[in-house]
Amino acid sequence: QVQLVESGGGEVPNGGSLRLSCSASGTASTSSSAMAWYRQVLGKERELVAAITSGTNTNYGDFAKGRFTISRDDPTNTAYLQMNSLKPEDTGIYICAYTEKLVIPVPWTWARGVQVSVSS
Repeated sequence: QVQLVESGGGEVPNGGSLRLSCSASGTASTSSSAMAWYRQVLGKERELVAAITSGTNTNYGDFAKGRFTISRDDPTNTAYLQMNSLKPEDTGIYICAYTEKLVIPVPWTWARGVQVSVSS
């Protein structure tokens, strides 16, 4: 059973930066998998922040482009989300996800989520 451990949430001022980490264990393989960060912002539905496959293919939500960068260390099955130029509207719960089935809809395994707070 896949388990995900996140770290790196916290509170920063407007324009600040945070780096989130997510380590996956209990995985079958990394040859065909994807990791992602979603977020739950107050008053909005859960939305994709960024996703990355076991190669280098990435996908970003429009709000994240140019500010956030997702990366991955395949040997350790760890994904990172570098968030720069954070805004108060980025405040929310950031949730790591993992899958080894690259199909639609994606059967993600979800982490608990970490709080990101950006003060104005």
